[in-house]
Amino acid sequence: MIKRQIPNMVTLFNLSLGMIAIMLTFNGSFLLACLIILVACFLDRYDGKIARRLNVSSEMGKELDSLADLISFGVAPAIITWRISFAELGIIGYILVLLFLISGAYRLARFNTLSLINIFLGIPITIAGAILVISDLYLIKYGTHLYLSAILLILLSFLMISKIRVPKI
Repeated sequence: MIKRQIPNMVTLFNLSLGMIAIMLTFNGSFLLACLIILVACFLDRYDGKIARRLNVSSEMGKELDSLADLISFGVAPAIITWRISFAELGIIGYILVLLFLISGAYRLARFNTLSLINIFLGIPITIAGAILVISDLYLIKYGTHLYLSAILLILLSFLMISKIRVPKI
């Protein structure tokens, strides 16, 4: 019974890191929030591998993974980016981060309903979220570039919902 729960515990830890990153962002700890999201990427990479290795893959685990991904690589990076780059823009800032979040949710739903082998349709939300927080790390160090942040966020949103075939690594 415990063996079946190991991948889910890794996934829930991933989700927890996403929530911690959100709380850190509200406290102004942007650097730590970004680094925590990158750790969550590492966990996301291995929860499915662990499930397959232990031969305990399940539909519930797949759905739980998508929910964790939406928090850790959709909501958390969007909030971090909003606080760093778009908070002063009012409704435009809200629309930009909502675009990223909605695209990520759509991409996850599409992923869960398709049976593609060895490819992703559109870039995974994990990659999009990681790229977004890496760009946030750059912005923390070198200053905000509003237009570049907006262009990157829009591009990542488009790539998540695109029909571009990305090979699984």
